[in-house]
Amino acid sequence: MYALQCGRFSLPLDRPRIMGIVNVTPDSFSDGGRYDSVAKAVAHAERLVADGADLLDIGGESTRPGAAHVSEDEEVARVVPVLAALQSLNVPLSVDTRRPAVMRAGLEVGIDLINDVSALEGEGALSLVAASGAAVCLMHKRGEPQTMQHTPEYADVVGEVTAYLARRRDAALNVGIARERIVLDPGFGFGKTLEHNAALFRALPDMIPQLECAMLVGVSRKTMLGQITGRPVDERMPASVAAAVVAAFAGAHIVRVHDVRETKDALSVWSALK
Repeated sequence: MYALQCGRFSLPLDRPRIMGIVNVTPDSFSDGGRYDSVAKAVAHAERLVADGADLLDIGGESTRPGAAHVSEDEEVARVVPVLAALQSLNVPLSVDTRRPAVMRAGLEVGIDLINDVSALEGEGALSLVAASGAAVCLMHKRGEPQTMQHTPEYADVVGEVTAYLARRRDAALNVGIARERIVLDPGFGFGKTLEHNAALFRALPDMIPQLECAMLVGVSRKTMLGQITGRPVDERMPASVAAAVVAAFAGAHIVRVHDVRETKDALSVWSALK
């Protein structure tokens, strides 16, 4: 597999890469409020890199089901000081946002990747990223965070998600975003039931080569793991690590996780023994 070209970095995808999560929010589903100051977020990010994170994803708006609205100005105020403070770390920095204004502010401080749950559907988002050197992660979701888990339905979840990701990939390619800058994400838990999520997981080995782009899987501590294990969110680390290994086995190039050290150890064992 080629390297992911993202801003200042060329990230080889010869092994699954670990994206560490830094939520600068008061209400994220797993760690809301823990890293809601610049100092706390920077310390957490440094710890994730020490634990083995290959890249970091900084977010200032919770997109969990039922999340409250956050203004653009507030989101910028949350993430930009953290992104600026982390520039000295020798890893790619991602901003987790669906708003072009926040993307632009992140690009101005030198981010390397835009992680967009709306797959660059925002007005001007495609051209903004095309004019930059940043990579982009295009995710599938059904509906908006406030309502997306209210009885989501699909006639064919695998076919519909695959077709959507192909359309957004092609939209990016058509404005000059090179394939080596594109990551795709099926959007586990974003307008999907446990059955939908499971079907997508089983389809990954066929979906990834079909779409011909790097694939990111993010299921860390999510509700689907609670449904499988019966564990509350703060007891889902083992399930999250297991899911990351399953994703790697299925061919995922990047896993987005909270528990970097544990995930790194598990992937090292999998790599050595597979």
